[in-house]
Amino acid sequence: MDTVTRKRIIMCLQLSTKRRRRKPTFLNQRLQPHGNNGLLGILRKFKSQPGKELRILLLGLDNAGKTTILKNLASEDIAHITPTQGFNIKSVVSDDVKLNVWDIGGQRKIRPYWKNYFENTDVLIYVIDSSDRKRFDETGLELLELLEEEKLKSVPVLIFANKQDLVTAAKASEIAEGLQLLSIRDRSWQIQACSAVTGEGIRDGMDWISKNLRAPPTKAPK
Repeated sequence: MDTVTRKRIIMCLQLSTKRRRRKPTFLNQRLQPHGNNGLLGILRKFKSQPGKELRILLLGLDNAGKTTILKNLASEDIAHITPTQGFNIKSVVSDDVKLNVWDIGGQRKIRPYWKNYFENTDVLIYVIDSSDRKRFDETGLELLELLEEEKLKSVPVLIFANKQDLVTAAKASEIAEGLQLLSIRDRSWQIQACSAVTGEGIRDGMDWISKNLRAPPTKAPK
């Protein structure tokens, strides 16, 4: 993304926040590799590399639906969701390949901690509440800052335009245009309309991740 484009976006995306830091809490849970919505497809791609550990970083503003998406991926009950105050880790293991999904809280007081989780990220999933148009500027600027992070350089980005089950939701194409996603040139990216509640679009997004993760080269038999 060139400097001119960045300045143009920043002029449209105005955000003024005072960030107070507080030590986050976390939950680490290991999942069984059965019935996971798209996660196993990612693991199978790397089965030729035993011991491989993959890392997906799940970010977005508070109330965007990150934890609901994570529970949907894990085929868990989504009836009762509480805001993530720190971070959750869910792990899936298959054929000695491990996939860790990090769900980091999106409140303003937590966002300064995001940078602590950038290291060794294989894929970034950024979740947007498509129905909350008043926060499009805020979420757009946060996404822009993430794309400029050195530790996330060239990392593929999947943007979930969540809450498409609501009548007030903006279309994924509208969000892409408003955030000028077509200006992203330094990595693979995709915006996927979805509903974490109904599950629609979640599998499509995970299939995109599976296709865009770089699998290790296959060794020729001796």
